[in-house]
Amino acid sequence: MFHGSMVALVTPMDPTGAVDFQSLRDLVEWHVEEGTHAIVAVGTTGESATLDVAEHVAVIRTVVEQARGRVPVIAGTGANSTAEAIELTRAAIEARADAALLVSPYYNRPTQEGLYRHYGAIADACHFPMILYNVPGRTSGDLLPETAARLATRSCIVGIKEASGRVDRVGEILRLCEDQDASLEVYSGDDGAALAAMALGARGVISVTANVAPRAMASMVSLALEGDFAAAREINRRLVLLHRDLFVESNPIPVKWLLQDMHKIPAGIRLPLTPLPEGFYGRLREALKEARTFSTPVSPIS
Repeated sequence: MFHGSMVALVTPMDPTGAVDFQSLRDLVEWHVEEGTHAIVAVGTTGESATLDVAEHVAVIRTVVEQARGRVPVIAGTGANSTAEAIELTRAAIEARADAALLVSPYYNRPTQEGLYRHYGAIADACHFPMILYNVPGRTSGDLLPETAARLATRSCIVGIKEASGRVDRVGEILRLCEDQDASLEVYSGDDGAALAAMALGARGVISVTANVAPRAMASMVSLALEGDFAAAREINRRLVLLHRDLFVESNPIPVKWLLQDMHKIPAGIRLPLTPLPEGFYGRLREALKEARTFSTPVSPIS
């Protein structure tokens, strides 16, 4: 249902930490113009952990309104409480998002059976396209391929953002789903591994890098999905410094600073996250300069 370069959009904030909705609308417009294939609102990069429920829903609604159906909007609605995840997913449905991205419960570290029942309960309550999100580095729990394949038998569970750091998971998930006649699209959750993941059958990437280099990411991913890996590798070569340096501190600290330096957003970020130390400024500017040597028009996905 969804594929391509899907930006994990930042949530712009003013220096006091208040959400800047006009900058948010401007970012959505820029991504549409630059060829981004889908927008993820209020994921980890969107500082979902420090937005209250009203702000969370308002950001989703604003992104949907500004996108106006030109690109799909995937709403981050995960929580470590199943009831809260259901509430947020229902709010995303009311806001007319196209799908929900649900991070596995964090901190309480459920078993595989607990993960299966958590996602199953949300699917039963909401009947809405859902993308699972496995990121053990943040949740301290790993949604195993066997559990993902079990969940894939539910028609509304359509994809998984795989950010375990193991590219081989792509083929493993697809094989297990095929064994039980289930369908689940896999998306890379790691920009640096996205090209390798697509070579193994992933249908795109949910990207941090696309926040600052949307056209290059859209073209690289399009080419890879069309099977032109030689051209995709050439673009990706210009992006590798961004893939790396956008994580010199905890995401989204570096990407928000770089967008501020590009005059796309104001300087706000919420505690416990802190502004980027000045010592990293030159490194990020050089990474963006390298990415900007890319100039090929976006290749549309057929």
